[in-house]
Amino acid sequence: MTPRSFPHSGLIPQPNDKENLLNYHFDKPGTAPGTLKIEANASPTDIVLIDYNEANASRLSLETPEACSPYLNSESVSWVDVVGLGNEEILQRLGQVFQLHPLILEGVVNVPQRPKVEYYDDQLVIIALMVMPKPDEDGFWSEQVSFVLGKNYLLTVQEELLRDCFEPVRTRIRTNTGRVRKTGADYLAYALLDAVIDEFFPVLEDYGERIEDLEDEVILNPTPHTLEKIYQVRRELLALRRAIWPQRSAINSLIRDGSSLISADVQIYLRDCYDHTIQVLDMVETYRELASSLMDVYLSSVGHKMNEIMKVLTIISTIFIPLTFIAGVYGMNFKYMPELDWTWSYFVCWVVMMVISVVLFFFFWRRGWFKDFSSMRND
Repeated sequence: MTPRSFPHSGLIPQPNDKENLLNYHFDKPGTAPGTLKIEANASPTDIVLIDYNEANASRLSLETPEACSPYLNSESVSWVDVVGLGNEEILQRLGQVFQLHPLILEGVVNVPQRPKVEYYDDQLVIIALMVMPKPDEDGFWSEQVSFVLGKNYLLTVQEELLRDCFEPVRTRIRTNTGRVRKTGADYLAYALLDAVIDEFFPVLEDYGERIEDLEDEVILNPTPHTLEKIYQVRRELLALRRAIWPQRSAINSLIRDGSSLISADVQIYLRDCYDHTIQVLDMVETYRELASSLMDVYLSSVGHKMNEIMKVLTIISTIFIPLTFIAGVYGMNFKYMPELDWTWSYFVCWVVMMVISVVLFFFFWRRGWFKDFSSMRND
């Protein structure tokens, strides 16, 4: 075990980020229960231990899962943070050290799973989905984070290295601010779960701004690319809904059913966490309705533009129809036609056609059609 300082906050882009949460993991028919499926592009497994009490806190990088054993029954709170699911041997040994049921280990490793809460004799398992906004582009990162709560320890398992929303909690532990160093492992589990829920808010703020931009684009200059962007926003919001909805049910289960591992004091804090999930869900539903209405506005705007184009073409056609009629009549090759031998017939014909054009133009102008055309051209 080698001491290591707390990492600096920040996001490091990772390859192969999942763009949505629409498809949860499922095993192939006939697969034995407890079978682990390691993805080929999974990150290497790293184990970090944060051990603390009210007086002291330390952070260690553990080289083997067995190094966790002395901390599981200590009086201090031990947070074992496992990041990366690329080493099956280490994960299996970790399951033996923490005496994890094979189905727990399967749910932790075979990602993504539907968020849920599972109760065991001396352990409480929480599976959650964590989302984070991408710093330089639209959309969000998503990954599964699993919690295994014991009497004096908390095991968390994450998919990726150096990309989570737990840095504020680590800072509070390091600087001894707030209640986290004065409470047990159950409060630590609440603090991390609350950080996961709160991270939905900046993601949803980005979607609020995107929807506002799309509203302006739909009204002023709708294009087929606009329709693609609306569809993309609707799809991503559906993914967020599928991420937060079961997490709301999971937190509600913690409050309703309770557990001997969660104190009455932490139960009160979980109610606040539940309220946050309700707020997130309300925002997601509101933005989904706005995105759906944008589709209707887009179709109406495109139809309005088409009507304006047809109006312009109608004006042009209506003006030229009588002119075409006159030109067609006097363009016929009949020998005996009136006015053909008249000296001023050509000029009179032009005057008549110009008068007709001016009268029709004035008529359409009085109806206000040219104002509509001018506004459409400015748009």
